[in-house]
This record gives sequence, C-alpha cells and structure tokens, in this order.
Amino acid sequence: MERYICIHGHFYQPPRENPWLEAVELQDSAYPYHDWNQRITSECYAPNASSRILDEKARVMNIINNYSKMSFDFGPTLLSWMEDNDPETYSAILEADRKSRKNFSGRGSAMAQPYNHMIMPLANTRDKRTQIIWGIEDFKYRFGRDPEGMWLPETAVDLETLDIMAEMGIRFIILAPHQAGRTRKIGEKKWKKADGGQVDPKMPYACLLPSRRHINVFFYDGPVSHDTAFAGLLNDGVTFSGRLTGLFSDEGEEAQVVHIATDGETYGHHHRFGEMALSYCLFHIESNGSAKLTNYGEFLSKHPPMYEVEIIENSSWSCAHGVERWRSNCGCRLGFHSKWTQEWRKPLREALDWLRDMVAPLYEKEMSNYFQDPWKARDEYIRVILKRSDESIRSFLQSSSLRELSKEEVIKSIKFFEMQRHAMLMYTSCGWFFDEISGIETTQILQYAARVIQLGRELTGYDFEPQFVEMLRSAPSNIAQLKNGEGVWENYIRPTIVDLLRVGAHFGVSSLFEDYPEDSQIYCYHARSEMNIREESGRQKLAIGRAHILSEITQEEKKVCFAFLHMGDHNISGGVLEDTDGDVLKSMLDDMQDAFSRSDLTEVVGLINKHFGSQSYTIWHLFKDEQRKVMNIILET
Repeated sequence: MERYICIHGHFYQPPRENPWLEAVELQDSAYPYHDWNQRITSECYAPNASSRILDEKARVMNIINNYSKMSFDFGPTLLSWMEDNDPETYSAILEADRKSRKNFSGRGSAMAQPYNHMIMPLANTRDKRTQIIWGIEDFKYRFGRDPEGMWLPETAVDLETLDIMAEMGIRFIILAPHQAGRTRKIGEKKWKKADGGQVDPKMPYACLLPSRRHINVFFYDGPVSHDTAFAGLLNDGVTFSGRLTGLFSDEGEEAQVVHIATDGETYGHHHRFGEMALSYCLFHIESNGSAKLTNYGEFLSKHPPMYEVEIIENSSWSCAHGVERWRSNCGCRLGFHSKWTQEWRKPLREALDWLRDMVAPLYEKEMSNYFQDPWKARDEYIRVILKRSDESIRSFLQSSSLRELSKEEVIKSIKFFEMQRHAMLMYTSCGWFFDEISGIETTQILQYAARVIQLGRELTGYDFEPQFVEMLRSAPSNIAQLKNGEGVWENYIRPTIVDLLRVGAHFGVSSLFEDYPEDSQIYCYHARSEMNIREESGRQKLAIGRAHILSEITQEEKKVCFAFLHMGDHNISGGVLEDTDGDVLKSMLDDMQDAFSRSDLTEVVGLINKHFGSQSYTIWHLFKDEQRKVMNIILET
C-alpha cells in the first residue's frame, strides 16, 4: 500500500486597497507595520519562503521553501499587492510552484482561487463565471500554466459553481468532510450516507454535475486540520508529523493520501514559528520514509477516484449553518462581545444586491453600443487589470470592441468596467465574517459600493446613494453613536470618496510641505505641475499653482488650480477648482501674494473664499499616509 501526505495552506487576505487610490493606506491597527498585508507577509508569507530547520542543538541545518513541498493557493488580490510591495517573496512563491513540478511528477502545487473571495453560492451566475475566469487568468499570468485545482472561498460550494469550474478545465477542489452528503463506489447503485463528517478523507471522489461533466473532490481530515489551526499541534514538528502518519489505515491495498487544509496564516501569523514546525514536519516525513509527500494533482493523476460523492450544497467550512454567516444573524461570530448582534448582515447583503441589480441593466444597455457581448467583455477585462498600461487598454479594446472608440468612449467604457469590478469587490467575504458593521472589513466593501455609486452617477446621471443609504438604516450597528449602517456611511465612507479635484487638493496641500517635480505620481494618478509658487513668512506658508491630473485607471483627466494657506500648527485652509481657461490664477495671484507679504492672513483667506467658493479643503483631505507625514512635520516644530 502506497502512503502519501499532503498539507494544504489557503493563503489569503481581503483586498485592502482604497478603491480610488488602488493602494493600501496606513492601517494603525497593524502597528508597527504600515498595514495588515505588510504585517502578515513579514510574519507568515516571507518566513514560509525561507523556513529554517534546526538540529537538536538549535543550529540551522537547512533553509527550505515550504511552498515547494506543500499544496497552496494564494488569493489573486493578495498576489497583486505582493507583486508590487514584496517582489522577493512574490518571486519565491512562483518559484516554489516550479520546484513542486519537479518534486511531484510535473504537477504544480499552486491552486487557483475565484478572484476576490466571493461566497460563490450566494453570487449570481454572471458573477460566478467572471470570478472563476478572472481567477484562472490571474493564475495563468502569474504561474505560467493552467490551474488544475481551485480553492473555493470558505469552501462554500454549490453545483452551479462546480459546473462552471469544470467547464473551465478545473479538475479538483478541496472541501471539509462535513460537506459530503453520500458516497458510493463507481458502478454501484447503493449510496452510503456520509453527512456529519463520515466520509473517508484518504481518497479522492468524483462528483457528477448537472451538465454531465464531473469534478474531483478531496475532503480534508477535519480533526487534524482543526488541531493544527487551533489546538497547539504546531508546537512541535515531530509531533505534527506523527499525528499525520498515524492516520493511515492498515486495511486495504489502495493508495492512501492523508491530507489537511488550514488557513495558510496558521504557519507563522496565528502561531509564531509555525512555519518552522511545518518545515520540520515535512523534513521528518521525508527523512524517515514514513510516507511520500505529494500534492493533489500528482495523487489524482496516479490514483483516479474509485468512488463518487454527492456534496451538500450551500455548505462551507466556517459556518455551521451552511452559508448563513454571509447573509443572516446565524450565530456564527468571533464572540468577543457577547451582547453584540449580527442583524446587520441581512440588510447589508440586500442593499448590495439591490445596487448590483440596479447598475447591471444600465451597464448592459450602454456597453452594447461598444461591445457585442458586454458580459463577455467584462470577463476579458481581466487583461487590463493584470497589466495596467495604455498598451493593454488599446490591445483589449482592439480585440473586444465593435469599432474603434473615441477618447471619450474609451473613458466611458473603462469607467463602466471599473463599476462592474467594484460591484464584485463589494462581495468580498470578509465583509460579513466578523461581528460589527463598522469593522475595517465591512467598511472596505462599503467603500467599493461607494465607488459603484459614484461611477453610476457620473456615467448615467442616476443617483443610487439615497436609496442605498436608506436600506443601510435597517442594518443595526453595535456601536451606540453610529446607530446603524447610515451612521457608518456618513462617518467612515462618505469622507473617503475621491474625485480628481480631491487629488488636486492633495497635491496642493502637499505642496506646502514638499517640492513636487514637474511630473509626479500620487498613487494611481499622474500629476503634472504647470505652475507651483510657494511663499513663506515665518511659520506661515502659501502655495498657489496649477496642475494637470490624470487617472491611470479610468484615463479621465482635469486641469485644476489651487491655493492653500498654512497658518501654523495644523491650521490649513484653501481651495481647488477646475481650471478651464487659465485666467483664474492670473486674477488672484498678485492679490494673494501681496496680502501674504503683508501678513494679512485674513485677506488671504477672504481671497481664497472669493475665488474658490465655499468648498474648503484642509489637512484632513490629504490621503492617510501623506496626512501622517505632514502631521509629523508639523509636530516636529
């Protein structure tokens, strides 16, 4: 009897990027790191790429890349962040898949994942298809091959999703043991109940789908997976390996695969030095010959399923009530606050469903003018997302649009695609997983909703915000002063909304404290300074200028002029407006400089109000990282 062991890690972080900046801003809760992606990379993702194996005297015997000897999946949005922010770890992960092909008969260990960790059974058919297609294309772009397996977010499963995955060439998935309904040997008629985790996890199963396609299913070992994640099994690598090898059965002649699946963050973030326990476990198994390490693709190619399974639809690994955690107050929560309620989950999902279904027909109608099949075009838009450039946009439009589009039509099309992208990002699972609607995970998906609303208003003239906020009033917050989702929207979402004028304001305020080059980058915006005059008198500063702001995402652009006055400490006031003829600066420049030279700050403020109107911008309109930087400059004085 052949004995195999496979350890799977599900490595994932929700997309944390500001929807308008396409970058992760400062997150104080991740201190001393800049943000949670950076912190968990330091504690988990990087250490697993170069994990130490120690001898009995605690001397380093070897350093190995754990990913090359295990099975793993990484969320596409996490890898996208890592590609830009930690290229060394990113390259090590890609290299691990190449090494694993040598280790495991040409079968790579990396698995794909639907694009932004959407709970698939709760998605509509169109979103399911796009999520799977985007996940596969992202995988191919990074790993240079077609994926064999795909990890389902929270292992939440339904037959329609599996059918689409099988249609796209996915061969296998991993589920929790309690997600098996019943099994039987292929060719036999009698089924055997497997619900409650009674399925044998040491073999693969074939699952017949409504289309007559099939997909293979591995059910991980539940108890050992649980103890790895929650019961201290990672305290010692030898104990860990012994627990795994102890699962083999002496009965039968068929090959057996003992396998577990946990969040990848278990190895180093949730459990300090967990990556070292993992590497020593893998080393111990290999060195004593108790079993052969494998991955799912290799085992499946050598040992096709002899049994078939019927899954339990609308089930998951992290909710005892199926998929209710992501749409109702089912009782599944972290439990830090015993009196908190999750009644907000249902109205939040209903509000997002309403918004998605309101913008979909508008997208389809308008985009039919430019694309034969707008939804197929959305599927193909992943090409632009993966490589943002003028060339990728041009190539995508040449191959997908009905005709050559004007500049205005290009901008309109991209904004519609971005509206759809954010309409899917707002379903990222973490938005419902935790206990409070004002948590950073839920406010993140509400920011995506705000971006959908903003783009919908700009593109169609429809304002979905009043009705959407009205629906959020039915979502109670556990924080008394917030009351409900409307309070969350007004306090945490509305202030974050960005347009080109807000970017211009950021540029103007920052100009008080630093010298921008003629061309500069402000996150996903390009700023070209056409004039920038700064006057200083003691602690007071005045910045007046004009800049051209271009969004590298939507291609829209504006020329803005600005004037900002720093009166010392944190007191900053000023304005910004769209400059269409260039005469605005000419009419106010001399007057402002004259008033400032006389230290008549009241007159300067009056001139700003005269020329820029009532919309005032302050230090709080800076983006978070620059806000912290400027505050530090001010505090140093």
